[in-house]
Amino acid sequence: MSNPAIPSGQPVDPSIDLPHFVGVLGGGRMGAGIAHAFLVKGADVLVVERDEQSAEAARERVESAAAKSIERGVVDANLDVLVSRLTVGVDYDAFKDRQLVVEAVPEDWDLKVSSLRGIEERLAPDAYLASNTSSLSVNGLAKELKRPGNFLGLHFFNPVPASTLIEVVLGEHTAPGLADAAKTWVEALGKTAVVVNDAPGFASSRLGVAIALEAMRMVEEGVASAEDIDNAMVLGYKHPTGPLRTTDIVGLDVRLGIAEYLQSTLGDRFAPPQILRDKVARGELGRKTGKGFFDWPS
Repeated sequence: MSNPAIPSGQPVDPSIDLPHFVGVLGGGRMGAGIAHAFLVKGADVLVVERDEQSAEAARERVESAAAKSIERGVVDANLDVLVSRLTVGVDYDAFKDRQLVVEAVPEDWDLKVSSLRGIEERLAPDAYLASNTSSLSVNGLAKELKRPGNFLGLHFFNPVPASTLIEVVLGEHTAPGLADAAKTWVEALGKTAVVVNDAPGFASSRLGVAIALEAMRMVEEGVASAEDIDNAMVLGYKHPTGPLRTTDIVGLDVRLGIAEYLQSTLGDRFAPPQILRDKVARGELGRKTGKGFFDWPS
């Protein structure tokens, strides 16, 4: 399929450190973190949410993260000046002047597709669109769009302000040079890019979930406690956080959704263990609910 914004063989100019006008769809923990990452590096950031209450909650998350960055000396800026470049709202039409929009809605295929289509309808032909999906097919999502050449995956990691990694996921229709441009953006955010071709779970989710699922099975079988399993990986393999605590941070419901998708595409080696299904059914989703494989104080 031809791309009217970026003709075949004409590379994207990677010399622009960051798009100046950036949009984020979804202002939850991940979306707010993405907005914060661009905001503190000088971008004018728009966050769009589903309703006014959610939009104000998103504003509070981004402003709180910005204030903490300044307090810790990570960012040298005046908070009022910083947040003056932040806009929140509920209208997709506000995306019309954005050079890049990152979709950060929950990992639901139909929701992703409808959200990406809604954004693309408002964007200029030469604007870029990215999904923060952690496992869904970038090629599959691209097939639902009119300008697949302008689309790629930008998989941020939670918590975004502290994470130093962004996974750049390329689809088969991603325009030549967009990978280099995306790497330039990632570096401008002070993070490191890992570039992968679209595949189920990409690199990070596929490996991370595989380790986490085996750790869950070990808890289920009584091999060791969650704490001891995590300590084995932290002390023995120098992981900064063990696989079960990481699952709590990511969210057990999120991990379950990814595991189910990987099982459907890669086979039963990614079948979710019963302990994960039971915890999600009980509402033990990890840090966001106060309990997962560990207890989290409010």
